[in-house]
Amino acid sequence: MQKIIKVSTPQHDILVDITSKVADVVRQSSVEAGLVNVYVQGATAGIMIQENWDDSVQNDVVNLFRKLIPHGVWQHDAQDNNGDSHLKAGIVGPGERKYPDNRWKDGAFNLAKHFSV
Repeated sequence: MQKIIKVSTPQHDILVDITSKVADVVRQSSVEAGLVNVYVQGATAGIMIQENWDDSVQNDVVNLFRKLIPHGVWQHDAQDNNGDSHLKAGIVGPGERKYPDNRWKDGAFNLAKHFSV
């Protein structure tokens, strides 16, 4: 089964929790064994598993990337002002992540406590 999940971001440099959307797809599939593949199609986004208990870790991730890869100093910015987004996505990785479905329990993604996709 393949399903497209569309996500819009309201701002530059943001982490978006899609765990419940991925869980919905798995639940709808009725698959009992296999892998869950999550892939972001695009050159300025990435997929990561990160703690989501409060905003502090997400803010730290965003602030780290802002310090490591500042906005507005890259050659690509002359084209569409998002050179930093391409570099950040390249580090995080837009590639697919494979999650064994045995990590799903009672319709929920059984990640470590407080973690999200």
